[in-house]
Amino acid sequence: MNLQKEMTLMEKLEILTDAAKYDVACTSSGTDRAGDGKHMGSCVASGICHSFSADGRCISLLKILFTNECVFDCRYCANRVTNDIPRASFTPEEVCRLTIEFYRRNYIEGLFLSSGILHNPAYTMELLYQTLYKLRNEYHFRGYIHVKAIPGAPRELIEKTGFLADRMSINLELPTAEGLKRLAPHKSRKTILEPMRLIQNRREENKEELMLYKKAPSFVPAGQSTQMIIGATPESDYQIVTTAESLYQKFQLKRVFYSAFVRVNDDSALPVLPGGPPLLREHRLYQADWLLRFYGFRAQELLSEKRPNFNVFLDPKSDWAVGNLDQFPIEVNRADYYTLLRVPGIGPKSARRIVNARRFGSLRFEDLRKMGVVLKRALYFITCSGKMLYPVRLEEASIARNLMSVKEKLPFETQPYHQMNLFADYGIGG
Repeated sequence: MNLQKEMTLMEKLEILTDAAKYDVACTSSGTDRAGDGKHMGSCVASGICHSFSADGRCISLLKILFTNECVFDCRYCANRVTNDIPRASFTPEEVCRLTIEFYRRNYIEGLFLSSGILHNPAYTMELLYQTLYKLRNEYHFRGYIHVKAIPGAPRELIEKTGFLADRMSINLELPTAEGLKRLAPHKSRKTILEPMRLIQNRREENKEELMLYKKAPSFVPAGQSTQMIIGATPESDYQIVTTAESLYQKFQLKRVFYSAFVRVNDDSALPVLPGGPPLLREHRLYQADWLLRFYGFRAQELLSEKRPNFNVFLDPKSDWAVGNLDQFPIEVNRADYYTLLRVPGIGPKSARRIVNARRFGSLRFEDLRKMGVVLKRALYFITCSGKMLYPVRLEEASIARNLMSVKEKLPFETQPYHQMNLFADYGIGG
């Protein structure tokens, strides 16, 4: 029998905020839930203020586990059932009180609620549903809520919870079914994908309901996301981005998050990483993910089975451009929007400005600089009225060297890996 002393709410909070730190799939964007003048909170897409740690994690939400008790024994997880660690569980009432009190103090804008598996998936999902129901209907909280859907829970419970949340997510955990079988044998890819499909289908149905009845409740209005752990299993970058692309296409996910593997357990099945978490690899995957979602790239263009991993020295877009010099230079006064997006140094905003501005006359390099084009990167790949900024040879090795000399700002250069801590970073508690 596992006997535990009664814990104070602050003791529980310290344990369960720390237990949630490895889940990175929390971003409070993409939804509008305006205040109504009577109740507490609001969630307007343009008014959300995000705060990020040095490694890019969003910390604008109260990020907690409902419990770190878990019946599963995932080898990479700090909360695995075989680990001898302090355990704690909230009640629905306690989560509601914490959310309201932290919101009133302006520490947070909303709630990110995940959980270990207490007893079984159905029991855990019922507790999460009760929590959201109380928060919305008894505490009248209209702020942002991101909640985890528990794989294996009854469909009706996930659906009821989805009408109370802004975003839901189900963690894919590992990029391939083989990796999942190896490190998380109690989980299966089928069990994880089933609730993803349920959320996708129910969102499509809800869109039609909202068109017919404007006052119909919204189902997961900010969409769903997932997370993959990177570096715990031997998949290549090509396998990972191919998996992400498939998830975007098949399930219309809003985001795929990548979490650099942190070795928290001494287990022979886990790799030893002398250099620490693979943060540069995580960063390259996020850059590639951006190209898939906003730049019109496909996974097969960025990598292949013969070239399965990203260049550590060049960002994926620059690396692609250097490897496809036959497509350059392009004339900025004639190229279409998506062709412009493939030029290093030109992003969606500057590409739109170029397309709009050239209707009124030919553009010069000085104009491009004012529009936000990073000419240090773009100059090798563009012409203005048939002329390049400088005479350069379209030679792969030379251009690659020059691009590497342009200092790339990495999100983790300023300080080492750091997970924001509610107590240390906000001065809460003793």
